[in-house]
Amino acid sequence: MSHETRGQVTVDRWGGPDPREYTRQVNDVTLPLTAREFADRYARVIGDRDRFLWKWIHNLFDKFTLTSVPDGDRSAVYDHKTLLTMFVTVLDDLAESDADRGTFDAGRWIPFGVDATEHTVFVSGDIDYDVLEYLADLWDAIDAGIRDTPRYAEFVDVLEYDLRQTFNAMEYSGLVNDNPAMANRTETERHDAYNMTMFPYAGIDLMYSPSFDRSELGALRSILCDLQQMARIGNWVTTWERELGEGDISSGVVVCALRRGVIDYEEVAEAGEPDVERLADRIRSHGIESEFTREWELRDRNVRKRTTEIGSVDIKQIVDGIETVMNHHLASEGHK
Repeated sequence: MSHETRGQVTVDRWGGPDPREYTRQVNDVTLPLTAREFADRYARVIGDRDRFLWKWIHNLFDKFTLTSVPDGDRSAVYDHKTLLTMFVTVLDDLAESDADRGTFDAGRWIPFGVDATEHTVFVSGDIDYDVLEYLADLWDAIDAGIRDTPRYAEFVDVLEYDLRQTFNAMEYSGLVNDNPAMANRTETERHDAYNMTMFPYAGIDLMYSPSFDRSELGALRSILCDLQQMARIGNWVTTWERELGEGDISSGVVVCALRRGVIDYEEVAEAGEPDVERLADRIRSHGIESEFTREWELRDRNVRKRTTEIGSVDIKQIVDGIETVMNHHLASEGHK
């Protein structure tokens, strides 16, 4: 579906529509054909995530896709990035499970043409070959879509580097869950933000951007660092309670609660459903969640001061788009 005809929901900052109405509107989004096929296959092979997530992100790409992407190419860009979201989400979920770590170890090498299944130096654990085949086919579809773009050769090395950073962020989160004593806010903010895939998304945009001035690449990436941290905060403040119930302590909100002694890891590890709600209430009562929203606002103000640093991309529009993403995070809390 073209970006001109996809419905959008206008959400007021830090507020939004009735969550039930918002959920209905997102569920009414029609995914592109290839994304629908992979979503159907995901449901059969894995099935951990609701289709809502794929529709939610697809419905938002026009808000934070670089303005240097020509109008005629934007639908294709949204399609590629929806598939990429599926790829990184599956890998991320694998990284968080000890039982699936071998599949993660093998899957993270797929974009680089490496068959890691025969090399114990790469893979430590059992491999789910159905999931691995799904990831390989998914990446083949992404690669086929971007390989003939105008500036593929110019930016493919940057994209591959940024993918490695994204996969390292997943590994870091898994490492924190295995070693809770190492959890700290500094590393969580530095490493985990790359899990938001902002840089690989931008890499695809740049491959489609004939008017982008390459001399501005450093300034763009500097701004993307702030934007991806803002996106990470939006994700943290709307998913930490679900992750806490799953025993995942890698969210910045939970990491802060652990470091400040608001909760301890033994409580999380042994918590049943009523206990999780009690721990969540304790975290909220200490203002940790609101502390992250204040940090988001500070970063938003600071990055807006830098919008004139780049001329070949309308940075203000992208920053506005990240604000919209934050509002949609809040409106969709509990559904992703």
